[in-house]
Parts: sequence; structure tokens; C-alpha cells
Amino acid sequence: MAKIKIGELAPGFTLRGVDGKTHSLGDYKGKRAVAVVFSCNHCPTVKDYEDRMVQIQKDYMNKGVVLVAINPNDSKQYPEDSFDNMILRAREKHFNFPYLRDEDQSVARAYGAERTPEVFLIDSRGVLRYHGRIDDSRDLKEVKSHDLLNALDALLAGRSISIVETEPHGCTVKWS
Repeated sequence: MAKIKIGELAPGFTLRGVDGKTHSLGDYKGKRAVAVVFSCNHCPTVKDYEDRMVQIQKDYMNKGVVLVAINPNDSKQYPEDSFDNMILRAREKHFNFPYLRDEDQSVARAYGAERTPEVFLIDSRGVLRYHGRIDDSRDLKEVKSHDLLNALDALLAGRSISIVETEPHGCTVKWS
């Protein structure tokens, strides 16, 4: 499976959200950045990051940034990742960002996603500018490198992103 590379155009998508609406990457034209995070319900690492994802959206939404979470996992093998359970999880955790279902896993394949959580930061032109982890520790108290925030801040300030790729940690995508 090929992974999109830094500097390439991000693949478009149209997916169903837990809000009952259909969301496309094109819906976010005009945003300064879109952080696509491949996510799910069952992964313990994702669970450790959910509050951070909510905080990132809260802190950056007025700066023209949107975080979009996409769940590509096979819900037959992992029923906790079903669309109905996604709706429940989004309500329970007060998600303030779109949470979308990649039922046929085509979007995860197009991006080359391998882990949850795994971030693909896209600029206003639709170009991939950062790929990897949110930060370097599941334990918020142990974080030393705020990789996604550093990339966002550089992108928004018009500076070069110093570290454009990091190794995502978390569960593997559960392929059908």
C-alpha cells in the first residue's frame, strides 16, 4: 500500500459522519489546515488521545484549522468500531470535530494509513505538510514533543515545518 508523501496532494474523500451528514475533504476549502486523524473507538492509544484531539480542535478552530477523525476499522472483527458505536463514543467524549466512517477502507488505503491515531496535516492548497503522531507520549504528563502542534504553529505562521514526519504509535488499522 502506497503512502502519500510530504508535498503531494491529499486524496479527496466523501464519508458519512456521526452527525448524519456527508463530509468531503472539499468541504474544508478555505481552511488554513485540515488535520486528518485516522482513529477508532477500541484502541487504547486512541482513547488516551481523544481529549487532546478535542482540545486541539478547540484551540485551533478560530485559527482556520479543522481536525477530522476517520475510523477505517473493520467493524465485523471489531464491533466496538461500528458506526452506531461511533455515534455513542462521539457523544460520550463530546467530540467537537467531524467523526467519519470509512466503511470500505478506501480512504485509509488512499492515504496509506497504518495506525490509529495517525495524522495527515493538509495545508490550504490540499498538500500534505506533516505526517505522523500527535505527540510523543500516550501519557500527557510525559509529552516532550508536541509534533502536530509544532507543525500547525509553523504552518499557520508561514514557516517551514522543522519535522515533517514522525513515527505514529498506536494500534494497527484493522483491515477487512
